Amino acid sequence: MAERTPGKAVHQDAEADTDGPSHGAGAWLSANWPGLAACAIAVPLSFAVHLLFPSIPVMTTAVVLGVLSANIPGLSNLVAGTLQKGLGFAGKKLMRVGIVLLGLKLSIVDVLALGWATFAVVVAIVLLAFGGTYLLCKAFKLPGDQPLLVATGFSICGASAIGAMSAVRRSKEEDTVIPVALVTLCGTLAIAVLPLLMVPLGLGQEAFGQWVGASVHDVGQVVATAQTAGASALAIAIVIKLTRVLTLAPMVAAAGIISRRTQGTGAGHEGLKLPPIIPGFIIGFVALVAVRSIFDVPAELLDAATIVQDIVLAAALFGLGSAVRIRQLFASKGASILMALCAWALIAGLGYAGVLLLQL
Repeated sequence: MAERTPGKAVHQDAEADTDGPSHGAGAWLSANWPGLAACAIAVPLSFAVHLLFPSIPVMTTAVVLGVLSANIPGLSNLVAGTLQKGLGFAGKKLMRVGIVLLGLKLSIVDVLALGWATFAVVVAIVLLAFGGTYLLCKAFKLPGDQPLLVATGFSICGASAIGAMSAVRRSKEEDTVIPVALVTLCGTLAIAVLPLLMVPLGLGQEAFGQWVGASVHDVGQVVATAQTAGASALAIAIVIKLTRVLTLAPMVAAAGIISRRTQGTGAGHEGLKLPPIIPGFIIGFVALVAVRSIFDVPAELLDAATIVQDIVLAAALFGLGSAVRIRQLFASKGASILMALCAWALIAGLGYAGVLLLQL
């Protein structure tokens, strides 16, 4: 795939952001409906797999289906051709809708109930995991924005965090899809491995929930892992996980500030549209966190929002997965997979250290 110069990349991405239904509804629908129709098939199939095998999260299935569709002979040509436009729309735009709705899962009251010591430990784990994973990516020479996106996904909330960071950075597609595949791979590994380590590590239900919430990537993967230890483990895991999610907004805002400084200087950048300091979907995310924290939101509304969020995120992750080519994961003799396993071990170790610290 041909490389783009930084200035050209920003310009093309700025133009891509205007490629929506408002710019010629008929032409937009004609170009996008085949890919969106594929999402409409993949999403209920992902839910069906989850119903049959509850330990497999919907989002993980959606990514896997996307990857399979992009690598099965015959079907891959369709994905790269007729379906590409709509799948790309799902991967970018629907991801942002899902991130906004994720805000309704978060209540500052629940976070504060953990206590300042737990909150400080969780934030420290996020920062150390982010920095350590970023350095690992650099050591393994991952290209472009991949180190930043992998670090964001592993330390905060998986593919949703990658989608948010790639949006503000306006990352190239090939820099986005590999991190999504890696965080899905390692999150799935956590579902299988962490429950097996609960007894050998001497963790009770609450401690295991703390470990899972602090170290597993995606919210769905946290649920699938923690529920194996019971309801109390699941409850604490979700609250700690959502506390990690809370760091998404400041992380993305910081990236927006840095992007404006780097992309707004130097030759070839004059007249180009700079990325926003805080993207609109992050503002929406924070607004819904405030709504959930201040108001008594009816349970029915929260349930409906969760269903919509799961649907749009599953469609988005299917779209992102459809851009992954298996050979990309094994480029440089599988360096990216080896790096991801090292990063997974790092964050699991940091999470376990945090649990031990909280028990002192």
